[in-house]
Amino acid sequence: MSESSENTQPAASPEKDPADWVTGDEPATGAQKSYLETLSRQSDEDVDPDQLTKAEASQKIDELKN
Repeated sequence: MSESSENTQPAASPEKDPADWVTGDEPATGAQKSYLETLSRQSDEDVDPDQLTKAEASQKIDELKN
């Protein structure tokens, strides 16, 4: 008899709220800025990524993706 295989995935790690990030108050990263510029063009919403912290940029990315 062969063993029944279950298709299980590891438990997802809980996402940490950007407001709780240790480095959340640092300037947005280059990758965040680039992605925000792309999402901003696609959504016709003006976003100045140079004025955002890492935490704010992450939250804005989530907002524009939805």
